[in-house]
Amino acid sequence: MNDSIPALEQRSLGRSGVPVSALTLGAMNFGNATERSESIRIIHAALDAGITVVDTADAYDQGLNEEIVGEALRGRRDDIVLATKFHGRTGEGPLNGGNSRRWIARAIDDSLRRLGTDHVDLYQAHRPDPAVDLLETLGALDDLIHQGKIRYYGTSTFSAQQIVEAQLLARQHGLIPPLTEQVPYSALIRLVERTTLPIAEEYGLGVLTFGPLAAGWLSGGYRAGAEQPITARPGRAWPGRFDVSDPRNAAKLAAAERLGQLADEAGITVPGLALAFALRHPGVSSVIVGPRTQQHLEAYLANSAIVLGDDLLDEIDLAIAPGTSFLERDNGRVAPELTTARLRR
Repeated sequence: MNDSIPALEQRSLGRSGVPVSALTLGAMNFGNATERSESIRIIHAALDAGITVVDTADAYDQGLNEEIVGEALRGRRDDIVLATKFHGRTGEGPLNGGNSRRWIARAIDDSLRRLGTDHVDLYQAHRPDPAVDLLETLGALDDLIHQGKIRYYGTSTFSAQQIVEAQLLARQHGLIPPLTEQVPYSALIRLVERTTLPIAEEYGLGVLTFGPLAAGWLSGGYRAGAEQPITARPGRAWPGRFDVSDPRNAAKLAAAERLGQLADEAGITVPGLALAFALRHPGVSSVIVGPRTQQHLEAYLANSAIVLGDDLLDEIDLAIAPGTSFLERDNGRVAPELTTARLRR
């Protein structure tokens, strides 16, 4: 690791008082895009550089991801805030996923076994589950805290209404409430500035953000007149999300081009500007980065030292107004109310 990379800032995970590094190591690529031994080297390098939070999920590579993380953390577990998630399918059949009490009780034991630990510091509902009463999910997670299997729990890509409902239900029924919310946030994806972040401040929630490069739109390759990067071509996940012939994506491309110009004027890279922007918001506890290579990790660490001045932030606000969302899918998920016809007709 480059010795010139400065020490990472430490922040508080909401009102828990738990200190966390400003960057969280997102493990999603490990075992999938990055083979096992290299994944472990990257995890060790991240810990050596001062990253103290590692975020995984049981559905990543059907549990292989958690196994890799667990192997990498042997002997270092007590120095890490370990976060994982449940909800996604981890096997065949309808019983192997979701947010029911039945599944949560099994999923946590499976995750603990794969991770090689007796507890998870932060256990997160990866997505809302419209088929399950939210109170059932909260009650199951509250039980896990009392059983000592988890220390805190949180949610991910929950709507503003669901975040508030979870807090009120927990208080009404004498349960420990969620501590965190995990959301996409970048200079191009700013919806949470009008929804999640103000609510998090009101309830003292920690906010873990992901996607500071906006799924590659702020990697530096999306510039006006340039050939679309490989990630934009057919066959990738989320069809249409990268198609610049779509007027919404065309507007996003124009905004990305303006951000590129601002980065050029400031003498920094587009990814550097993007990460610095996400880190600057006072409501963000930690920004999740998902390196596929050692070089990616080093770039994230180096860019974490960039501090954007108020004048540059004002220019970014002029290019992309606070609270802007170009595409519904960019916000982490598409609400079923918008995609399921029976809920509207």
